Amino acid sequence: MKQFLLILALIVFVAACSTQKSAVNVTKNDSSEGLEDSTEYDVETFDLKFENWYDLNNKPSKYRSQQYYESWNHQYVTAWNAKCARAGQDWHFEPVVGYDPNEDYGFDMNHKLFYYFMYVENVLKIKIIPHGPSIYDP
Repeated sequence: MKQFLLILALIVFVAACSTQKSAVNVTKNDSSEGLEDSTEYDVETFDLKFENWYDLNNKPSKYRSQQYYESWNHQYVTAWNAKCARAGQDWHFEPVVGYDPNEDYGFDMNHKLFYYFMYVENVLKIKIIPHGPSIYDP
């Protein structure tokens, strides 16, 4: 009976750990090939479904300015990390790592990070901030 309870506890523990979803990781790639500033940033989401969704919804006709994305990303990262700090049964994500609103990450990284937040809100139906934007708005 003790072995059964130990095995059951182990299974529950593994299942609980495996259901936690990773969020995003902002990574810095330094390249020394040229004399110019060659720092590049990327968003790693660890979510194949997001990558497929992003490829289908990433339309240049819907692009907005880098400042637009930076402004929303700052709000989303702040709300995201606040939710992670008081995580409960309805929030199973890890905090966004390394996003500094004073850093210039460039258009592509800010765009993709913004789209990740849109994916979470519009596809996964997990609200991060009330009355946020939508990629489906004109």
